[in-house]
Amino acid sequence: LLLQWNLVCEDDWKAPLTTSLFFVGVLIGSFISGQLSDRFGRKSILFLTMAVQTGFSFLQIFSVSWEMFTVLFVIVGMGQISNYVVAFILGTEILGKSVRILFSTLGVCIFFAIGYMLLPLFAYFIRDWRMLLLALTIPGLFCIPLWWIIPESPRWLISQGRYKEAEVIIRKAAKINGVPVPAVFFDTTEMQDSKPQQQQKAILLDLFRTRNIATITIMSLLLWFFTSVGYFGLSLSTPDWHGNAYVNCFLSAVIEVPAYVIAWLLLRSLPRRYSLSGTFFLGGSVVLFIQLVPADLNVLSVGLVMLGKFGITAAFSMLYVYNVELYPTLVRNMAVGATSTASRLGSIIAPYFVYLGAYDRFLPYILMGSLTVLIGILTLFLPESYGNPLPESFEEMLKVK
Repeated sequence: LLLQWNLVCEDDWKAPLTTSLFFVGVLIGSFISGQLSDRFGRKSILFLTMAVQTGFSFLQIFSVSWEMFTVLFVIVGMGQISNYVVAFILGTEILGKSVRILFSTLGVCIFFAIGYMLLPLFAYFIRDWRMLLLALTIPGLFCIPLWWIIPESPRWLISQGRYKEAEVIIRKAAKINGVPVPAVFFDTTEMQDSKPQQQQKAILLDLFRTRNIATITIMSLLLWFFTSVGYFGLSLSTPDWHGNAYVNCFLSAVIEVPAYVIAWLLLRSLPRRYSLSGTFFLGGSVVLFIQLVPADLNVLSVGLVMLGKFGITAAFSMLYVYNVELYPTLVRNMAVGATSTASRLGSIIAPYFVYLGAYDRFLPYILMGSLTVLIGILTLFLPESYGNPLPESFEEMLKVK
């Protein structure tokens, strides 16, 4: 790709710009998908964005210039993050408490890690970039039959006053699980009383409607931003590590599997704030120690980077669960979309953190480590959601410390 469009010498700036512009698309998708999903439903937006990702990835194969490839790449980024966020929210709202945590950590994240591990494997054996894109696009077609299997979120339907549709889904789930169901699900009087409130449309400003909500939102945005800088900074720095780039990328993916398992175990049994803070401190402090390793001990440096990514990855996966538990149904997808947008701002900046290594080998790690430790401290001031049911209204939101 670099040689075909001569992205070298005076045009070498185009290669990192392509990556940054992809993350710009991811940022836009994060911002838009949350609001669309809260307004039009989880399921329809999920499959729409999956179609966007698959369709425009396929069109990229026929790119005749760097400009065409990059524009399509931005749109692919919009679709890719949108279906990821919406699928996550849909799963957490459909599933029960214990299974929800399993889905949010091991379910979503392990499969992400498996895809991450397969990517360098595909790239190693398929050196032509057009064929590689085709191989990465085809799996999207296998998602089409899921339209008839995946239901809409009953929580979202109830929040919109669509009780009959929600009841049909709940009764079907109860029948499949062999659970007895009551003859009457919703009291008619309560339905009429709550309908005006449930059918209200949320807007982005609702995430700042009170001082408490605004404080939680601002702190969450900072958490996601700096976590993303650390995660993508360490991920994108793999070609700079000692050894084969394909192997390094594979190892960077492998370390995520135990990170997700640990995250799941922590979420099952320990408070959210302490679990997040502990993994942030682990990841940040280990990355800071890299500067103390002698230059000839490359294996130890790589090991510390891997351990640092282990901590940051575990924290990243727990952030999704934590955010879902902090916000009510009416704005839950919008909140995750907004914080994910902040995360994408971090991912756009991350390549430039890596680029600082050209001036000082340890500067990227000093900055990423310091910021990760800082947000570990910030986490301790957020409210604790462990053991509490998902809030359904703004009044049920927990208070910030």
